[in-house]
Amino acid sequence: MKFDPIQQSFFGRDPAIVARELLGMILCRRNRQGLAAGRIVETEAYLAKGDSASHSFRGLGRKSASMFAPAVTSQVCTIHARQCFNVVTEMPGVGSVVLIRAIQPLHGIPLMQQRRGIVNSHDLCSSPARLCQALDIGRKFGGWNLLQGRQLWIAGPTDNSTASSIGTSQRIGVTSNTDMLLRFLRKIAHSSAARNA
Repeated sequence: MKFDPIQQSFFGRDPAIVARELLGMILCRRNRQGLAAGRIVETEAYLAKGDSASHSFRGLGRKSASMFAPAVTSQVCTIHARQCFNVVTEMPGVGSVVLIRAIQPLHGIPLMQQRRGIVNSHDLCSSPARLCQALDIGRKFGGWNLLQGRQLWIAGPTDNSTASSIGTSQRIGVTSNTDMLLRFLRKIAHSSAARNA
């Protein structure tokens, strides 16, 4: 199966819109071990303005630098000593991202199982930290251009997603702006709905 990267125009929009529409897209990671990929089933939007839970809330800094890059740049941040994978949205210099919280494993499952040290496919990629470990996404991908379609990228959906299959809720693990409904979930059978990382 061919996984072609999504174009930049998709990401150059409001993060809440991008977060919702990323559901059903395919997160791909290829290295010498092979290709591992999964359908995105949970996301969270982090806004550039009025969102104190966002790392860009206080402006440009060491941890937030890649958030101000052009849309479709990746940001990999460390939370509680674990990696989280984000995609930059909107225009350069804005500072908004979408966190990929969970994926449903589709391709390279044995490789993911080996990296995670578990067999249960339901838990392989069911949180930001777990999916980063399963796909071998580390800090070296901070600032990575996802348009390249190599090593790490996001491809279009392999099935038909509908708005009726999407749910929303408050974000997980944030201590401010806790009432904002910026977490989006794709309601599917046997989904990898995320738990706390």
